[in-house]
Amino acid sequence: MSAFPDSEIAVPIARAKGLSPAQFAGFATGFALLGVVAIWPTMLTLWNWWTTDATKSLGMVVPLASLVLILRAWRAICWEAKGSWWGLVVLLPTIAAVWIQQRAVLILVVSPQWSTPLPPPSLVLLAYALGVVLLFGGARLCRAALFPILLLWFVNPVPRVFSRLVDLPLQTVSAHMARAFAVHLGQHLTPDNLRLMFTPEFGMFIAPGCNGIRGSVTMGFIALIAGYLYRFRWYANALVVMGSILLGYIFNLVRLCLLVLYYVAALHFTSLQNKAEGADYLIGGVLFLVATLLLFAVIHRLRDAQPPDAQQAATATDPIQTQKEPPRIRYAQLAAMAAIALIACAGRARASAIHANHESPDAVEQAFPPRLGNYTLTRTWNETILSGTVIYNWGQYAPVDRGTKIAIGVSPVLLHDPLTCHTARGDSPIWQGPLTFADARAGTISYSSALYSDGVTEYLEAATQCSGTSCGEYATQRNHFGFVFSRPGTGSGLDGDVARPVAVLVRAETLDLSMSPDVARRKLSGDLQAFLASVRLEDLTRPYSR
Repeated sequence: MSAFPDSEIAVPIARAKGLSPAQFAGFATGFALLGVVAIWPTMLTLWNWWTTDATKSLGMVVPLASLVLILRAWRAICWEAKGSWWGLVVLLPTIAAVWIQQRAVLILVVSPQWSTPLPPPSLVLLAYALGVVLLFGGARLCRAALFPILLLWFVNPVPRVFSRLVDLPLQTVSAHMARAFAVHLGQHLTPDNLRLMFTPEFGMFIAPGCNGIRGSVTMGFIALIAGYLYRFRWYANALVVMGSILLGYIFNLVRLCLLVLYYVAALHFTSLQNKAEGADYLIGGVLFLVATLLLFAVIHRLRDAQPPDAQQAATATDPIQTQKEPPRIRYAQLAAMAAIALIACAGRARASAIHANHESPDAVEQAFPPRLGNYTLTRTWNETILSGTVIYNWGQYAPVDRGTKIAIGVSPVLLHDPLTCHTARGDSPIWQGPLTFADARAGTISYSSALYSDGVTEYLEAATQCSGTSCGEYATQRNHFGFVFSRPGTGSGLDGDVARPVAVLVRAETLDLSMSPDVARRKLSGDLQAFLASVRLEDLTRPYSR
């Protein structure tokens, strides 16, 4: 029996101060999404890829999938927020690289058929995600979310190297096999071996352009993400991914063969002849569904074959751990990300307002004077891409002595690069390197130049950039590997509205294909020099630079 009377002891209830882990994760995600504005030029480049190239359209799903998987990994460690200021060490140089990329050109030329801007957009987005994850979640979250971070490299799901080395050979094999199947059925190809004409007006086109790459890439991404979620061993995951991509091409071959059978049947049932396009979509959709079901059957079989400890690891969550970071440090990290986002949004809004004020048609018309020296303006036009964006305002000048006509283009968008554009279209330069031309100020300007031939004309293009009164774009002298670069333009803040750089492209062409490339280059270089000697580029670019 106790010698002391019972007494009620009041125990204070410990209440969490500040944001809960889940609330902190919510604010961090919101500020991270808002901070994407700091790398907005990269996002615009990616959006242009996704919306103008059907083979790259799957890339727009990758950032969303990466975000969901990062949040899943964060929840698995109970929203642990042991952020590291090393995240800013990654974020700030990434944002600075994008800022410089807006105002200068740096292109890595690996070969005449392969060039890429530096840093590539995929790397920029990956570095941004890595910096944000380090800033808010620290090294532990970075390790847990390493796969979804690296997944961002595939925002460009079908790079040109893959298309040239993998996609086109597989497409060619499929087209050849489909043609052989048609010939075996007694059908005859047109002389170009690309078309089957069952009647003079009813036929189908069988060529490598009839590709199944979108289905193959989709299957590959499904297998890749499923392997991560179910914790397949790396070699099993690699085999499933490669097998799923190959499965997409196999089913594309089946689609072509079934279309051949459809067209044969349509010869006897004429009402089917005007429904061939719909039949193609129906056959492709059904085959993709079947291929997806087969893929998931393999995935479930591999998952069931996993050892019990691996299956548990795929669904286990870590125990709740005490947040050791002081609240003020977490608030400081949120404030740092919020500051980046707000400054970027303010700069983007200011740049958009300035750009809208300088898009007047009068300014564009005044950019091309009716006469430059002995050259007279004959016509003007705009060059646009599929999205409708104007990438060059062009003016063509003809000499009074009826010599070579010269076209000069000024880009209203930030640093559109013709070399990258030609590479994306599959145009390979016969020659590429630096050229210098004198201008009307009795100075010399460096140009990055390339000679092309389309089988009808040979044309020399010379590109440079002007920022204020300074112009110049440089290319390293090389046979294959090298760089094309320019100096950053002047500017202030994130929007750089003082004197943004303006891209200029000058072109001369000849119909005389009998000339050797060296002779054609020297002749066209002389024609460009004769024209540029009467041009002050800063006068042409002034309406665009502010």
